Amino acid sequence: MTIPVSRRALFQAAAAAPLAAASQAPLLPTVPLGKYPVSRLIIGSNPFSGYAYSLPSLAQHMRDWFTPENVEATLRSAERNGINTHQLSYLPEAIEQMAQLRESGSKLQYLVLSGGKMRDEPALIGEVAKRGPMAIVHHGGATDQRFKAGEHAKVKEFLARVRDSGVLVGMSSHLPENIAYAEEHGWDVDFYMASFHQLTRNAEETRKLTGEMGIGTSFLEGDPARMCKVIRAVKRPCLAFKILAAGRVAEKRGGLEEAFRFAFENIKPTDAVIVGVYPRFKDEVAENAAIVRRLLAS
Repeated sequence: MTIPVSRRALFQAAAAAPLAAASQAPLLPTVPLGKYPVSRLIIGSNPFSGYAYSLPSLAQHMRDWFTPENVEATLRSAERNGINTHQLSYLPEAIEQMAQLRESGSKLQYLVLSGGKMRDEPALIGEVAKRGPMAIVHHGGATDQRFKAGEHAKVKEFLARVRDSGVLVGMSSHLPENIAYAEEHGWDVDFYMASFHQLTRNAEETRKLTGEMGIGTSFLEGDPARMCKVIRAVKRPCLAFKILAAGRVAEKRGGLEEAFRFAFENIKPTDAVIVGVYPRFKDEVAENAAIVRRLLAS
């Protein structure tokens, strides 16, 4: 059925309602990352690119809605709600959008995860560093693949190039043992990005742990505790991500707040969390910020 223009406009207005302008909230509690004060809740970018770790139709749903205008509205909403840092995955258009946002008066800081072409083209590091990010991070999936292949030197070389570029150096991984390895061997990093869920575990590895073959992406209940043990053991700050299991924890009543509480009770006081949002149906930005503010105040 063709939707009349008036109804279509109504639907679009309703979809954008969660992003409507609101009063400026105080800055959330922060932790130091180098010279930068970073809010303990950082807004992630996976949903912007449709990384839902679920059905392909949901991924397309996200990509269709996250137009450049809605991405900008979401980032501005994050800033209004007291979040001062954004983690984006490398895409030229994402870097450009951040530059335009800051030129328009936004104070939002950002760190770049080396996805896409940047994973295999270290020469891009210098170019990206000139655009003003706080940090550049070696991609978690690439870290896991390279460690498994015995290519630790490639990761270390990438990190050295980031250091030479003058921005903060980060290494991401989904596997606790990779972060432990870098820490034990004294790698030159300023912080780690640490996934609560091991999404690079293959089907055979899942079978060894559970006795069954996984279908699609497997989120196991014991993964967060395994990663948190390493997060607490390393001296450097950690930015924990996938703390909501790509939104799955919100299916249970009270699950969202429970997941945030588990995270902050099990990471260090010097650590923060990265959480993506899909505010198409409700104001997830304000909801997450309110939960974090309440938990950290108590």
